[in-house]
Amino acid sequence: MNKENEKLLREYDVKKLLIKLSIPAFAGMAINALYNFVDTLFVARAAGELAIGGLAFAFPIQMIVIAVGLMIGIGSASVFSRAFGRKDYKKMEQAVNTGIRVDIVLAVIFTVLSFIFIEDLLIFFGATAENMGYAYDYLSIILIGLIPQSLSIVLNNLTRAEGRSKVAMYSLVIAAGANIILDPIFIFGFDMGVSGAAIATVIAQFIGLTYIFIRALDKDSNLKIRLNQWFKVDFKTTKEIIVVGFPTFLRNSLGAFIAIIIYRLINRYGGEEPGIYISIYGVINRIINFVFLPSFGIVQGMVPIVGFNFGAKNYKRMRDTIIFATKVIVVYFIFGFLFIQIFSPALFRLFSEDKNQLFIEYGSYAFRIISIGFLLVGFQIIVGAIFQALGYPIRAMIVTLSRQVVFFIPFVYLLTYLFDDMKGIWFGFAAADILSGLISITLLIIEMRYIHKMSIDFPSLALDA
Repeated sequence: MNKENEKLLREYDVKKLLIKLSIPAFAGMAINALYNFVDTLFVARAAGELAIGGLAFAFPIQMIVIAVGLMIGIGSASVFSRAFGRKDYKKMEQAVNTGIRVDIVLAVIFTVLSFIFIEDLLIFFGATAENMGYAYDYLSIILIGLIPQSLSIVLNNLTRAEGRSKVAMYSLVIAAGANIILDPIFIFGFDMGVSGAAIATVIAQFIGLTYIFIRALDKDSNLKIRLNQWFKVDFKTTKEIIVVGFPTFLRNSLGAFIAIIIYRLINRYGGEEPGIYISIYGVINRIINFVFLPSFGIVQGMVPIVGFNFGAKNYKRMRDTIIFATKVIVVYFIFGFLFIQIFSPALFRLFSEDKNQLFIEYGSYAFRIISIGFLLVGFQIIVGAIFQALGYPIRAMIVTLSRQVVFFIPFVYLLTYLFDDMKGIWFGFAAADILSGLISITLLIIEMRYIHKMSIDFPSLALDA
């Protein structure tokens, strides 16, 4: 075992450690979001605003595969971190190898089924004659890269769990950098449009996976991947990984389901040009990823510290980490809200070659409404991450469902009915984020009181660990 990483998680000042682990994750996520942003920008410049709608229809399938990767990645990282904290090296190895094998099986199954039913899926999502061609051209290629994308997510989470956040960051930077370089070559140089964007993305995903897989096998790694035991799976560990990671899968797969609901509502209320409004939502999604993913980098820096010290029974160290991470997340989203309020029109102008006024003005209007929820959404993100780090899947599930099922779905149908207009969709986002944020604040206060009590009642446990 790499004792330096273990000492880092156990003894290093928590604020400095959170920054040390979060900055690489933050940078990696920001660059990853940047390439999605640039990818969409190049497509818009090459093929027009309607082509963005084609990319948007690939979004639900991509989200489900990403959800599988995050479920296995976060679940196995949680099992790994807690085992690392109590020095259970056998369990650490089981978490790594079981997670990798299960993810590959699930990703292969989903990819094959998507290829078989690709046209039916696009029709189900709500693709119309004006954007079906773009959607098919993009999705038929992007499916090839879903397996390496999912496996990269798993290895990134496990690499962060062992304290090697820079390695995880480099894999994201390499993949994103390759995509940004390859995009203009395939889109403009080879004049391939949306197909070129998909090819560039697939190649970049294989490059990123290659890097992090090689680093996971090196001598400094605690992951201990067993290449000669591909068919050996520990079913008890599999269950534990899936149970812990399932709230993440639910949140992201529900995001895909919600996208389908939104596409259908836009087709209903979008008048004679629903395609332009779907493209507006596609741009908002890409920019939200740009705003949100760095915050996920912060919580990914927090999770291994919380999980390790929970396993080591160092409750005070856990509490200090959570408090500091919460402050950082809340301040970050306040700035995110202000950024969207000020710069929405400028952002939409970037995606419109002919400066389409409907696209720019309505897109800015919708995004400013959605961003109101940013003021409280950070609490939901951090509380969900805390519960998963501690191995509390039911609590994490409550946080997830509160926003996407309990609040958003009823609100979006109610508000679109009352307004008889698409603005009900945008206000639905804001209302769901605010109410779920209030619930998350309540859960956070309760959990922090419990952790504080444990740190007072059992102060010696950390010393004995």
